[in-house]
Amino acid sequence: MPTSRPYQICSKLVVDTSDPDITFDAQGISNHYHEFHQNVLPLWQTGPQGRERLEQMAETVRQSGSGRDFDCILGLSGGADSSYMLHKMVRDYGLRPLVFHVDAGWNSELAVHNINCLIDGLNLDLFTEVINWEEVKNFQLAMFKSGMPNIDLPQDIAFIGVLFQYAKKHGIKYIMNGGNISTECVGYPLDFFYYADMKMVEAVLNRFGKGPMRTYPFSSSFDRKIVMPFLHGVKMIKPLNLMPYVKVDAMNELEREYGWKPYVQKHFESRFTRFFEGYWLPSRFGYDVRRVQFSSMILTGQMTRDEALAALEHPPYDPELISQDFDYVAAKLGIEPGELRGYHEMEKKFYWDYPNNKKSMEFGEKIIRAVLNTKRGGAY
Repeated sequence: MPTSRPYQICSKLVVDTSDPDITFDAQGISNHYHEFHQNVLPLWQTGPQGRERLEQMAETVRQSGSGRDFDCILGLSGGADSSYMLHKMVRDYGLRPLVFHVDAGWNSELAVHNINCLIDGLNLDLFTEVINWEEVKNFQLAMFKSGMPNIDLPQDIAFIGVLFQYAKKHGIKYIMNGGNISTECVGYPLDFFYYADMKMVEAVLNRFGKGPMRTYPFSSSFDRKIVMPFLHGVKMIKPLNLMPYVKVDAMNELEREYGWKPYVQKHFESRFTRFFEGYWLPSRFGYDVRRVQFSSMILTGQMTRDEALAALEHPPYDPELISQDFDYVAAKLGIEPGELRGYHEMEKKFYWDYPNNKKSMEFGEKIIRAVLNTKRGGAY
C-alpha cells in the first residue's frame, strides 16, 4: 500500500521507495537484489545445461505436432522479446509455430512493421485475432473510472486469454511466451500491477461498464496456471530463459536479419501501453516502470547503475508527444480530453478498494511455487 516514508534508493539497483513493498538491509541494498541472487540466479541456466533442456523441449514440442500443421502457438507482439524468440525457435530449433497476433486496437505503426518483417523474412503465415473493439473500449473505460493504476489490464488479459483459448480449441499443447529473466527478473509492484483477478474485474465491470462482454477472452491467473496445464494439458514455455539473451545484441541481430526496428522503451509496441507506462503511471501515481526494467538489466549485466541513473534523468515520455497521445487516447475511447483529464485527477483507488480474490490467489501461488518452483511475474 503506498505510504509516505523517507526517500531511499537501492545502493545496487535503481529501484526506490516509489515501490510500496520495497525493503532495504543495513547497507541500503534492496530485497529485489537479494531475491535475484538468492532465488533466481542459482537456478537460471543459459549455458550448456540450458541448451540441453531447450533442445529436449524443442524435440518434445516437435513430436507433439507430428502430423499437424503447427506444433505450438507463438504470440508475436512485434516487441524485441517475442520477435527474437520467434527467430530463434524457427531458425535454430526448427519449430513450426502458429504465429498468433492479438490486436486490441492499439498497435503502433512500428509494431505492424516489425511483425511483417519477421513473418516475411521467415516465410510464415500470421494469424491475427482482432478483439471486439466495443468490448475493449468498455473494459478500458471501466478501468479508468475505477481510479486504479493498471488501466492496461484489459490488454494483458486479452493477449494471453486468446492464446490459451485457441490452443485448447485446436488441441495445441504448447504456447511459446517471450517472458524472460534477462530483462524482467525484477517484478513490478503488485499495488500498481495487480493481476487478472476475475472477482475484481467483474466488480469493476458491473459498476463502471456498459453492456455485456459476450466475446471478450477473459482469463484468470488460476485458469492459466492450474486449469490449462493440469486439466487441458496446455503448457506455456519461456525459451528465452534457457539461452543467452542480451537484448541489445538480439535487437541488432533482428535489425540485420529482417530490418526490424527498435522501440524507445520496452512494451511501447502498443500505443496504449506507451501512454500507460510512459505517462499515466508516473504522472498520476508517481511510479516509473523504467526503475524495474533498468534494475533487471543491471542484475543481468546489460546496463550499469550509472547508465540507468543517467537515463532516469530524462522523462519517460517525450514531452512533445504527451498532448498528442492524450488527445489520441481520448478520441479512440470516444470521450473528450477533459473527461480523460478528470480520470487523471480523480481520487486514487487500488485493488483493495474493490472485491477481490487476493488471499486465495496468494495461497495458490504458494502451492504453485512449492510444486513447480516458480513465482509471480512474466519472467517466470
